[in-house]
Amino acid sequence: MGVESPQSDAELLQAVREGNASAYGQLYERHVAAARALARQLVKSTEAEDVIAEAFTKILDLVGRGAGPEAGFRTYLLTVVRRTVHDRSRIEGRPLSTEEIEDYDPGMPFVDPALVGLETSPIATAYLSLPERWRAVLWHIEVERSKQAEVAPLLGLSANGVAALTYRAREGLRQVYLQLHLGTQPRPECRPVLGKLGSYVRGGLTRRDAKAVDEHVSGCEECHGVLLELGDVNRGLRVIVGPLIAGPLFGGYAAALTKPAVGGRVGGLLRASAWLWRAPKPQQAALAGGMAVVLAAAIALLLISEARPIDTPTPAPIAQPPPSALQARPEPREEPARVPPPGRTERQPGKARLRATIDPLGALVRAQPGIIGIRLRNDGDGPSQALAALVDLPRGVRLIPAARRHQAASLAGPAGTVDGWACRPAGGGARCTRESLAAGQGTAVFLRVLVAGEAPVGAGPAVRVEAGALRVTARAEEGVRASGAPARFATEGKVTVRAIGNSLLTCPEELVGCVPARRREGDQLDNDLWPMTALDRDGAADTTSSSAAELSLPKGSRVVWAGLYWSASGERAGPIKVRPPGRADYVPVRPSHVAVRELPAGPVYQAFADVSQLVAGARRSGTWWAADAPMEEGVARYAGWSLVLIVTDPSEPYSQAVVLDTATVIGGRAGRVRLPLGGLTPAAAPARLELITWEGDADLAGDKVSLGSGALTPAGGDRDPANVFDGSSSGAAGMTFGVDVDTVGAELGVDPGLTIATDKDVILLGIAALSVRARS
Repeated sequence: MGVESPQSDAELLQAVREGNASAYGQLYERHVAAARALARQLVKSTEAEDVIAEAFTKILDLVGRGAGPEAGFRTYLLTVVRRTVHDRSRIEGRPLSTEEIEDYDPGMPFVDPALVGLETSPIATAYLSLPERWRAVLWHIEVERSKQAEVAPLLGLSANGVAALTYRAREGLRQVYLQLHLGTQPRPECRPVLGKLGSYVRGGLTRRDAKAVDEHVSGCEECHGVLLELGDVNRGLRVIVGPLIAGPLFGGYAAALTKPAVGGRVGGLLRASAWLWRAPKPQQAALAGGMAVVLAAAIALLLISEARPIDTPTPAPIAQPPPSALQARPEPREEPARVPPPGRTERQPGKARLRATIDPLGALVRAQPGIIGIRLRNDGDGPSQALAALVDLPRGVRLIPAARRHQAASLAGPAGTVDGWACRPAGGGARCTRESLAAGQGTAVFLRVLVAGEAPVGAGPAVRVEAGALRVTARAEEGVRASGAPARFATEGKVTVRAIGNSLLTCPEELVGCVPARRREGDQLDNDLWPMTALDRDGAADTTSSSAAELSLPKGSRVVWAGLYWSASGERAGPIKVRPPGRADYVPVRPSHVAVRELPAGPVYQAFADVSQLVAGARRSGTWWAADAPMEEGVARYAGWSLVLIVTDPSEPYSQAVVLDTATVIGGRAGRVRLPLGGLTPAAAPARLELITWEGDADLAGDKVSLGSGALTPAGGDRDPANVFDGSSSGAAGMTFGVDVDTVGAELGVDPGLTIATDKDVILLGIAALSVRARS
């Protein structure tokens, strides 16, 4: 029997909004020690418990009305504790109105008068601009210095997942911090250096660029200060953000957190209840609705849990008061007899509980199309009502409605069990609807969007899912980027990726050494060493260049999506011909998208066309031919093609699949490029990667590929992890000059990303297709 993972703070908060009493009790247990540690720095111990009770009660009321925190409960609680102490001393004895209670929903930290101006410091500004989930993990790990295993249940992650999220949040903080400095109009000679400092701190610069940064910062006091802050983000968070959230007495608070907790769980909630009923009438009216019932029910559940015998030791228990301590207070409202029976607080069978996420697939890149994935899971014990997902897109990002029937099916009805969505533009985003979601089931919908060239960097999409009275929200941690790899297609289900390809240029057969080179023998395996000429293997009189590749798909599979890519030296792209297995004639295919890049030997292009219908109607396995792509012959020229597919595979586990259009030049000054793999399982998940690159030279070693878990070994060619781009292509035998279609298997690293590095070569990274086992 498996062990159920604890709910995250965000899930518990959502459960409280739905009226789940035990969820609030769990939040209280998790965070009361921190609230007590701060309150005792601000007031006497005898008053601290009343402050804590008042703070928890106010947050409970806010959450019950749809306000309050969504994920970062700890920092929100500390802010309310400080505001409660401040207001109690400022307006002692005056009842609060409903409007004043609303003020306890703080959008910004409460700044102590002694610390005015701290919130405008660059590190504080950068921190406050981050997504709430990033702020939460940085607070727990970097500011409070908690262990990853301790933070994991608060965020609903494993310890490895916490490490991955911390890494991403820290890098996001650095990027925002750098953008703030760049926005202050630094001196012209500082601007390029500031732009490189993030990579410098991560060790991602070339030796020459790192030396240039070293030379500049050694003589520039301003850039040297920025570098020091970037290199020690942890210290900046603790020194600046710590007091910003916890106040001037942050040091005492941090020290108190390491001491054993005192005070009981039930006693604290009873005080919260007593504070509610002792409050003046206007305040009771504002607070004592349905949330008061939830509070009472939470007390009942905690009383039950207190009475259970403990058969096995538990780590670091919170110290519990003796029963006499609970009976010593004279208030009759604290008597357990007045608590509602526990039967009234149990969740009714058949209730749905939804969990949602939203993420860009790959990246949302300025002036590029992209894909946003929305995933929803029903963790309850009953079906939901009909679903409506209201998507809020960032400024400059708009939905591309599916114009053709096939596109609509591909984008709104992913493969596997995650179909049934229908989407349309609505306001500044989209509205997607679906029938009810069964208990224990998940679903996903993928939206194709277009990012404007002037879209603000950093803004991410958000979603609000409604199912009858049930509401759940989510916001993406990544938003619009200036560069990256946008997704061409994405789906989920029992799916996997495949790719084949071949070259359309080769060495002249009559020249000495060419025949062995075609067999991958000898020392002349680069197109730079030959006057490349058209390869024409189909025997047809109406083609001038042609090549073939063998496609073999899993038994029982079907084609979900297929894209044809072709690339060649020159900047004049045009149609290509393809011939499916068993067909006698070629089919002309026109490009729907063309990217032109500059390589040392001159301009090159990469063209794309969606051929899903063509491939779906062909034989599942067999020989595919491509012919007559626009190209240039001559020394150091290349031309080739690749067919990239996402197919179902009944033998595969439930997986995520995505195709990224990269068209990125790697080499020379940019010898190492890392492409974030947004929206995928974050760590330790088996993955299959199909990588298509152009203009790789087999004789120039030093090409490496990583998904974050070390250099990967390709399945074909020379199988050399230190020389991946060696002119080998899946589905084709022999040397495929300037064309690489490589398959690698690995596990995603802690921070999912595709890293390509080359020491000597200059290549065009064309396409990356990835399938990875999804987490439930």
